[in-house]
Amino acid sequence: MGKRKLNENDVPEEADAVAVEQNSQSFDNLGLDARLLQGIVRQKFSQPTPVQAKAIPLALEGKDILARSKTGSGKTAAYVLPILQSILKRKSDPRFSRCTSALILVPTRELAGQVSKTIEAFATFCGQDVRTANITLKEDDQVQRARLANSPDIVVATPARALHNLNSSALSLDQLAHLVIDEADLVLSYGYEEDLQNISKSIPKTAQAFLMSATLSSDVDDLKGLFCRDPVLLELDEEEEDTDKLKQYIVKCAEDEKFLLIYAVFKLRLVKGKSIIFVADIDRCYRLKLFLEQFGIKSCVLNSELPVNSRIHVVEEFNRNVYDIIIATDEHEVLGSEHKKKKKSKSGEDDVEEEADQEDKQEAEAEDDAPEDSEIKDKDASAEPPRKKRKARKRDKEYGIARGIDFQNVSLVLNFDLPTTSKSYTHRIGRTARAGKTGMAISFVIPKDQYRKHKPTSVESCKRDEEVLAKIEKSQEKRGSKVEPYNFDMKQLDGFRYRLADALRAVTRIAVREARARELRQELLKSEKLKRHFEENPQDLQHLRHDSEARTARMQPHLRHVPEYLLPAGGKKDAAQEIGFVGFKKDEAKENRIRKARAMKKKMGKGRPVKKADPLKTFNAKGRGKK
Repeated sequence: MGKRKLNENDVPEEADAVAVEQNSQSFDNLGLDARLLQGIVRQKFSQPTPVQAKAIPLALEGKDILARSKTGSGKTAAYVLPILQSILKRKSDPRFSRCTSALILVPTRELAGQVSKTIEAFATFCGQDVRTANITLKEDDQVQRARLANSPDIVVATPARALHNLNSSALSLDQLAHLVIDEADLVLSYGYEEDLQNISKSIPKTAQAFLMSATLSSDVDDLKGLFCRDPVLLELDEEEEDTDKLKQYIVKCAEDEKFLLIYAVFKLRLVKGKSIIFVADIDRCYRLKLFLEQFGIKSCVLNSELPVNSRIHVVEEFNRNVYDIIIATDEHEVLGSEHKKKKKSKSGEDDVEEEADQEDKQEAEAEDDAPEDSEIKDKDASAEPPRKKRKARKRDKEYGIARGIDFQNVSLVLNFDLPTTSKSYTHRIGRTARAGKTGMAISFVIPKDQYRKHKPTSVESCKRDEEVLAKIEKSQEKRGSKVEPYNFDMKQLDGFRYRLADALRAVTRIAVREARARELRQELLKSEKLKRHFEENPQDLQHLRHDSEARTARMQPHLRHVPEYLLPAGGKKDAAQEIGFVGFKKDEAKENRIRKARAMKKKMGKGRPVKKADPLKTFNAKGRGKK
C-alpha cells in the first residue's frame, strides 16, 4: 500500500496522485538532462505550459506528435527540449557523434532565426555536444556547404533551402532521428507543398515527426500521412482559450478618417503600451510612417522588401522595448489563399464567395502595388509586365509577420487596413493578449458608401471591408469572442481636421517613393556592409535604430505640438503623460531658449571669452574699406 499524504484540505490522498500533479507543474520531473534544466532556469521558465507538459513526455517516449496550440503557447520549447535530450543521449554512441540528428522546417527566415536562438539558449550548458546551423541566411552556397560539411546536430531551414542543399548533396539526412514542421499550416500556405513531398523521400522511415500548428486543416492531414506514423493528436486551444483577455473593436469611418483616428490614438495617448499596425501594402507602410512623422510620432516598418537581418533585428529590438510602434504588411495572406483555392478545387470543396474575394484582392494588389513599386527603379516600368514580375521576385517570399514571429507584450493590434479573410484577421490579432496578459484589437472598416470618396488615401483592398467584417464576426462568434463597435465621438476630433489635411498634403506620392527607396538603401547598408563590424563589435548593434525619420515629406513643426484648446475635456493631463518606449527628440522650444540665451550672453560680453584679433596682423595702411 502506497504512502498517503495530506492535501491542502487535510484529506489523505495517494502519493502517486500528488506526484502526477507535480509532474504537470515542474520541468524537474520531465526526465530532462541536468544541463537542459540549467538552461531552462536561465531562461526563467518556471512551469511548463499545457502543450509542453503533454508533448515532452510523449516525445521522450518516441511518439510522433501532431499538436494544435495557439501562437505564444510554448510550442517551440515543446519540441526543442525532447530533441536536445535525444541528441545528448545519442552522443554516447560513436556512430552518432557527428551527424545531423534533427531537421526543423519553418515557413519564414524570421522564425528560423527565432528557433535557432531558442535552441542555443536551452543548450547553453551543453558545450560542443549540440551544434546548430540556420541555413536560411543569405550567404554564398560554398559558405553554407562548408557549414553543413561539419554535420551540425540540428539544421533549421525553410523547405526550399533544405531541398536545395539536399539536391546539391551538401545536406545529408541518412542518420536523421527527428523531423519538425513548425507552423505546419503556414508552411503549406506559403506554397512549399512540392518541396515537402521531395524532402519526404530523403527522410528515414524511423525518424520521429513533430507537426506543430495553430490550426489543424485538411492540408495538415496530408502532411500527417506523408511524415507521421500513428501520431498522438494534442488539441489544446480549448484549454488555453480565454476570451476575456482580448477585447476586439471595429470603427466604421471614411478613408481619410483612418489617418485622423490613428493621430488621435497615438498623439493623445489613447492606448498605453506597444502597438503593431497592419497595412495593405508596402507603400502604405511608408505613407503612414511619413504621416506620423509630421506629428513627431516615431515608428519603424517591417515588410518583405527589407533585408532579413534588418527584419530580425527590428523584432528583437521591439521585444526589448526599444521601439513602441511597428507598421507591418501581411502580404502572404494572398499567397496562402491561392494555395487554398488550388487545394479546394482538387477536393471539390469550393467556397465561391471566398475565392472571389481572394481573386479581387490579388488583382487589386497587382494594380495598386506594381506601378509604385516599379517607380523606384523606372518611371515607365508600370507599363511593362515583365518588369513587374522581376520586382515581385525581389520581395522575400519567405517573409511573414502575422504568424510565427514571437512579438512580446503587445498591447494593441491595429488593423489600419482590414485583412481580406477572417483567418488572416485571427492570425493578426493573435499578436496580443498572450501569456495571460490583456490586449486590444481595433480594426478600421470602410463602409461601401465611403469607398473611393477620398482617392489620395484609398486602397483597393478596402472594397469588400463590410463583407469581410461579416465573416470575421461569424468566425469570432464560433470561438466565443465578440467584435464590438468602438463608439468613438468623431466630433471631438473636428478641431484636428485642418491638421490632418496639412499632413496628408505633405505626404505626396513622390515623398512615399523616396522614403521607401531611402529606407531600403539604409537597411541594406546596415544589414550587409556593417555585418562584419557588428560581429566584431556587438555592443554597437545595441544602439542601431530602425525608427529614424525618413524626412522626405515637407516637415511642418507646428503639427508636432497639440494646442490646449484642441484637447478634449481632461485631455491635457492625459496627453502630457509619456507612454510606451519610443524616445522622442529633445524639446525644440527648450533648445531654442538655450540658444537665444547663449546669443544674448555673447552680445553682452558674458559667457565664453572671445578671442580678439591681433591688431598688427590686421592693420591696413590704406584705411578702412580701401584696398
